[in-house]
Amino acid sequence: MTTPGLTSLSPNQGPTAGGTTVTLTGTNLGDVTTVRFGTTATAFTIVSATQITATAPPGSEGAVQVTATSPGGVSGGLSYFYIALPTLTGVSPGQGPMAGGTVVTLTGTNFSQATTVRFGTATAAFSALSATQITATAPSAPAGNPGPAQVTVTSPGGTSEGLPYYYAALPTLTAVSPGQGPTTGGTTVTLTGTNLLNATNVRFGATAAAFSVVSATQITATSPPGSTGIAQITVITPGGTGGGVAFQYVALPTLTGLSPIQGPLTGGTTVTLTGTNLGDATAVRFGTTATAFTIVSATQITATAPTGSAGAVQVTVTSPGGTSAGLTYTRTALPGI
Repeated sequence: MTTPGLTSLSPNQGPTAGGTTVTLTGTNLGDVTTVRFGTTATAFTIVSATQITATAPPGSEGAVQVTATSPGGVSGGLSYFYIALPTLTGVSPGQGPMAGGTVVTLTGTNFSQATTVRFGTATAAFSALSATQITATAPSAPAGNPGPAQVTVTSPGGTSEGLPYYYAALPTLTAVSPGQGPTTGGTTVTLTGTNLLNATNVRFGATAAAFSVVSATQITATSPPGSTGIAQITVITPGGTGGGVAFQYVALPTLTGLSPIQGPLTGGTTVTLTGTNLGDATAVRFGTTATAFTIVSATQITATAPTGSAGAVQVTVTSPGGTSAGLTYTRTALPGI
């Protein structure tokens, strides 16, 4: 009887749990009675005098010698490598946009021979940095819907248990109230929209604002200082950046002149106010008394002096940009007869 010989194993590695079907190629294999992985005999099928298929038994991490025994003797051994199952202990960050693209760090064990990283059913590009760390780029949401996907790592040692990665929907903004405020900032605005719950940033133009998430559809924010004109408000969440509703920064009104500067206690005098940034005026006051007025232009308002006591009062103009400094208007009593 001739001694069996082994020339190759395919595959030559598998999980420590065993179960891998291995093809043994060689010579004089037709009379083989036993196949061993190390010292452990395993089930096998003789395909021909040059080929056997065997099922790898469970084993410990590392290499064992595979041999075939027949009445003619024992073959020389070929190395088969048992590889430990990869495990996942962390996914960071644990969420990102549905479009994918987030670089995610996976931590765990037995990553060195990783062959595949999946987010749900979607395969991700990845790089194994060490036996305990992988960086992967999240693919787009496998089902096209927001929610969790199980991240798994596959190697010749098997497929790890999954950890969840959450796909977040893109936030949207539909309204801002009020839609304007002073260039000095400080206006409390209510933003309404969708998918706002995990907001990490609110910006007025390029400037970050203090904010508080009220619900998935509402945020309150404090406008930061800005320049006169329109700033687009955006909200950033793990789902991406959304928004683009407009907030108007309004300059502080100023008063440079009143004409006339005095009138009777009974009021009724038409007073012309000149200054700057008067086009958005919402109130004109003589002292604490609001009065009727007409905006003529950004530099001129006409107002009707209200009744009041004799003496001087400060005339002010209020707009979304704030309240101007005052100019003096004097009420005088009619002369007695």
